[in-house]
Amino acid sequence: MSPDADLEGLMVRYQHGDPAAATALVTCLSPALHRFFMIQSVSRRYADDLLQETWMRIHEVRHAYRPGEPVLPWLYAIARNIRVDHYRTASRVESREQRAKEIMEYPAATPGRPENCEDLVALLATLPESQREVIAMLKMSGMSLEEVARATSSSIGSVKQKAHRAYTKLRELLTAKGLGPMTSGDRHE
Repeated sequence: MSPDADLEGLMVRYQHGDPAAATALVTCLSPALHRFFMIQSVSRRYADDLLQETWMRIHEVRHAYRPGEPVLPWLYAIARNIRVDHYRTASRVESREQRAKEIMEYPAATPGRPENCEDLVALLATLPESQREVIAMLKMSGMSLEEVARATSSSIGSVKQKAHRAYTKLRELLTAKGLGPMTSGDRHE
């Protein structure tokens, strides 16, 4: 049985109230969803909150899942909407707080690593949100182009374009840091 069929079977059982199926879905999919949120946010706590909110929303709307449809695009569409809702709310709150504290200036948070040791998350943070989202779904969650298109309400062409632009930008960043592909003059033979 394929992994997609396993997920579909678990989802149908979950719809019918099987607690073991719910536990299996959470156990199986939470790590990938958490990585999806970690790439989009700056704090683990924020990603944890988004993950919990996503599972609560999935529980509320599990009846809306249509058996036979792929599970991952359905789940990621919910996760994406949760993230967007939280981002909008956080932006409004941050804007109000900023106006309230105009007089006081706080130093920007500094990452725990030196600049020359940027990790993948830091590199991905330089990408526009829509490109980070596509890369997270394609490469970290292993979704197909069709599944990402469905989850983001985009066309396959749009997903391909965002992925291509993200790859180009990441290559440029890595090359600028001396980590990109070696040119013929760089090789020591």
